[in-house]
Amino acid sequence: MKLTDILTGNYNAAEWEEKGYQLPNFDREAVVKKTHDEPTWVHFGGGNIFRAFPAAILNDALNTGKYDRGVIVAETFDFEVIDKAYAPYGNLSLLVSLQSSGTIEKKVIASVTEALKADYQFSDWARLVEIFKNPSLQMISFTITEKGYGFNEVDLARGLKPVFAMGKVTALLYERFLAGKYPLTVQSMDNCSHNGDKVRAGVFAYAERWVNDGLVSAAFLDYLRDEKIITFPWSMIDKITPRPHEKVKEMLAADGFEDNNYIETEKHTFTAPFVNAEEVQYLVIEDHYTNGRPPLDLGGALYTTRETVDQVETMKVTTCLNPLHTAMSIYGCMLGYTLISAEMADPDLRAFIQKIGYIEAMSVVTDPGVLNPYEFIGAVINRRLPNPFMPDAPQRIAMDTSQKLPIRFGETIKKYIARGLDMSNLVLIPLTLAGYARYLKGIKDDGTPFEPSPDPMLEEMQAIVAPLEVGRAEQDYSCLRQLYSRADVFGVNLYEAGLGGQIEGMVRELFAGTGAVRATLHKYVTQR
Repeated sequence: MKLTDILTGNYNAAEWEEKGYQLPNFDREAVVKKTHDEPTWVHFGGGNIFRAFPAAILNDALNTGKYDRGVIVAETFDFEVIDKAYAPYGNLSLLVSLQSSGTIEKKVIASVTEALKADYQFSDWARLVEIFKNPSLQMISFTITEKGYGFNEVDLARGLKPVFAMGKVTALLYERFLAGKYPLTVQSMDNCSHNGDKVRAGVFAYAERWVNDGLVSAAFLDYLRDEKIITFPWSMIDKITPRPHEKVKEMLAADGFEDNNYIETEKHTFTAPFVNAEEVQYLVIEDHYTNGRPPLDLGGALYTTRETVDQVETMKVTTCLNPLHTAMSIYGCMLGYTLISAEMADPDLRAFIQKIGYIEAMSVVTDPGVLNPYEFIGAVINRRLPNPFMPDAPQRIAMDTSQKLPIRFGETIKKYIARGLDMSNLVLIPLTLAGYARYLKGIKDDGTPFEPSPDPMLEEMQAIVAPLEVGRAEQDYSCLRQLYSRADVFGVNLYEAGLGGQIEGMVRELFAGTGAVRATLHKYVTQR
């Protein structure tokens, strides 16, 4: 069983389906031809998240029979991905959905019709220019990570031959401008807040520099600024796509599926002909398009307003996912866990994050309407975090904790203050923040050491709590005022917020000695 067999038609569909493989039920040759002649969507970034999510929901849309165009992928960074993960398999891939039950679902993704290297050194560049000049093009999108939207003085000075992704995109937009000032939507699908603004900032940095340097006319900037022609909508995307999993490879091999080799490029991209990803996914997009759009809603995407996208993002980051991750990572490290899924089998930790989400944070969340906050948390707790296929570790989640606390917990505390709510209703969020002081000591609950995860403020924060010792009966806790008054770390001065004294008391309990972390966690979770 090979992906290339599907391309040639030399396969037994009944055999594939009997083994649980969902095959495309659209005329791929017709879709390839139609997309080549009248392309509607180019996606920048050919990594695993693209194949597992945007390409997959387009595949679902094509399977409905209500759409006839595929997606053209353009890789801006690691060109080996095109050579090793796309070209040998005719741009087909296998999506393996990892179920929390420990089973897998398998679907052949055939929506990618071309895979191009987005760089001037390759002949593919001429094809990209041709596509951008075509009036039919409706949307370009991105999964290149937040770092991919960057630019610097050196690249800006390269003129119309930049190296960075945003420079290349701007050069292609200039070709579209010259061809006829055709409309287009520039859509980020990266997991960062207000992502459309980040794309816009990158594009405008290059365009403004080129205008100032006399390389292009000011009319190009006018073209980019006209929201009736060019738009940069926001989106919220959420789906975990880990590296190819050894257990998945073994399960596919047992089926007789042969395209299960691992691929590691020289730039250390880890991929394979198959992509494994969690079953739960969300893509909420601001519906601000100027030339039509691919109907990704047929595959489950939600189109809505910018305000609603922002509300969904806020709901995820401050209530339904990110705070739960941080709380369980701080305590998971102290309790000796190395897997998030294993933590979910711990009654105290499970109840800890359930009550933070459902009780304390939910009190101030705005329901965005398109996604129910209670159902979102339910999926996180019951399907996402316990998933045995997700080899995520509290040590990874705990990276850069000082940068995460202001948003993940500080924003909730601010809303309590702004709405005049009773601060005594907050118990487990303060316990999380108290746990941070204990975590900084790098001593597990059993008394053995651990290495706190990398954080730009780690040494500074550790220096503050340096006078404290785990297990010392009488000690001066006055250093905690210096820590918990830091609004840059916690989003607010916790003493001014009325929580400082409560948190100090919890810290004293956590520092009592061996077993104190478990005892304190159990005490407050049970009381709550």
